Amino acid sequence: MRNRFTFSLLNTDYVQLNESWNYFNVISPFYRLYLIDDGIGFLSNPDQHITLEKGNLYLIPSFTMFNQTCPSHLSQYYVHFIEESSDGSSLFAGSRKLLQIEASSSDIDLLKRLVAINPGRDLRKSDNPKVYEKSNILKGFQEANLHIGLSTILETQGLIQVLLSRFLNCKEFACHPQKLIPSRIMEAINYIQTHLGGNISVEELATRANLSTDHFSRSFFQHTGQRPLQYIQQKRIDRAQFLILTTDYTFAEIAAQTGFESLSYFARIFKCTTGQTPGNYRNSRSYNI
Repeated sequence: MRNRFTFSLLNTDYVQLNESWNYFNVISPFYRLYLIDDGIGFLSNPDQHITLEKGNLYLIPSFTMFNQTCPSHLSQYYVHFIEESSDGSSLFAGSRKLLQIEASSSDIDLLKRLVAINPGRDLRKSDNPKVYEKSNILKGFQEANLHIGLSTILETQGLIQVLLSRFLNCKEFACHPQKLIPSRIMEAINYIQTHLGGNISVEELATRANLSTDHFSRSFFQHTGQRPLQYIQQKRIDRAQFLILTTDYTFAEIAAQTGFESLSYFARIFKCTTGQTPGNYRNSRSYNI
């Protein structure tokens, strides 16, 4: 399978936590990876309850809601990173669950190296997700990659990919194998990703692909598992989720930026897709301590 996924570092560090590390209904637009080397903590959601304990690696894919708590003491290496794929897809789209595997000695070495070559990428000002997930803060984290050398960028991406690859044998991931997408469909996907705020029709996409509308729709479904309009709506909701999580935009502003013709239509599609109204989705991220 051709690798079309890249990952951009936001934060990494080694930290010792205490009982103040208690945040609920956390849902982030980026991935989190933890390696525990001492103490006990917990990750949970309505479907899972996982103990954070020494000698294990944990992965929380983007847009996966969870609670994180520490009853007393917890020491961990952590990495936060953004997923960037050529077609707007997500490597863990079919397995947005809390994942756990046993860590190896090489995993520890990789994380130590990641921290060592990326100094100053910590969250020591605040470990509250509600603080560091705002769009201006995330932008600052991402822009830090512009001020390091190419060798460090390449090594950092390689280290993240090696660590992430350790989770690809999880049964949750194995049930959703990735497919190679033809260039015509890839071009349509890229067009969708860059024009979410405008009017996108299946006829236009088919014309751009030099295919009939029916042929294009069948091919698109074959390679993505979704009809074109369904895919467009999903990507618009994905973008809306990101804006709700990272900005204070009104829902009307978010609806306009994501190509919905009205606020009421946006709210209806958002609830059908996520199971929550936009208001409940924003309010559920209270991060009560």
